[in-house]
Amino acid sequence: MRRGTAAERVIPAPLVASSRQRRLLAGDRIFQGLALASAILILLIAAIFMVALFLPALPAIRRFGLGFFVTRTWDPVRQIFGALPALYGTLVTSAIGIVIAFPIGLGAALFLAEEARLGFLRGPLSFAVELLAGIPSVVIGLWAFFILTPLMRDNVDPFLRQTLGFLPLFQGTANGYGYLTAGVVLAIMVLPIMVALSRDVIRAVPRALREASLALGATKAETIWSVILPYARVGITGAVLLSLGRALGETIAVTMVIGNRPVIAASLFSSGYTLPSVLANEFTEAVGPLYQGSLFYLGLVLVLITIAVNVLARVLVWRFSGSEPASL
Repeated sequence: MRRGTAAERVIPAPLVASSRQRRLLAGDRIFQGLALASAILILLIAAIFMVALFLPALPAIRRFGLGFFVTRTWDPVRQIFGALPALYGTLVTSAIGIVIAFPIGLGAALFLAEEARLGFLRGPLSFAVELLAGIPSVVIGLWAFFILTPLMRDNVDPFLRQTLGFLPLFQGTANGYGYLTAGVVLAIMVLPIMVALSRDVIRAVPRALREASLALGATKAETIWSVILPYARVGITGAVLLSLGRALGETIAVTMVIGNRPVIAASLFSSGYTLPSVLANEFTEAVGPLYQGSLFYLGLVLVLITIAVNVLARVLVWRFSGSEPASL
């Protein structure tokens, strides 16, 4: 039998991968490997971070257990440590900050997303929001210490005591330092996050819903109140929770104006402590494994609270956007 020529014995081109294709396939595998390694590295760093907090906290965990969270005494001299005053201060100041920032942030977000007649103000307002987000917390703390604290002491606190003094929240001596001042500082610091996220959520509302509401005779205010805000409420809630996560972990600015006393008081004029401010004030003075362990215990609690709040916020944002978590 006659053997075919070399040209006849050539294998069809689709069955043979060219050198370029092989290089592309190899590049894809390398990229996938690097991406996987980067993801694993992030998880590894997070795990190392948690272990680095947990191991030094073991002496305090063994000594106090869960009673650490309900003990009101923080006395390094007697080696008695309780997280309740710091937890109370953290929750109170964060709540004040969110309550003050929410209506302002939502109003600004609605203006940026919905108001077209005054569109010339969008650029300056957006720039102001970004500028506020970029100011270091220590600078805001200095401003609060020298300007906001005297303003609260001489004007705001006396006014609140005179008008709302029948409430326990606004009783007592006002010296400008305390929960209320710290809450105002936190409100200023979380405003950029709340405005930016709420604006994006409101813009994501389908335009057809707006047009349908206006076509039925609703005013712009009725459309916002009855259509846009109900549709965007889950995403706005996520924005609020992400802002709360920022408020929970703020350290320097709050430390400079809260008064730094491990007490629990109903009055918002009272000085107090937060979890971050305890760490900032006392870590350099901590002597002995129990004292240091208690501070690490506080840090571990703060991290866990922040993770829980951020996870909940992300879940709400994913639910609103209708996308899978991996796509964000």
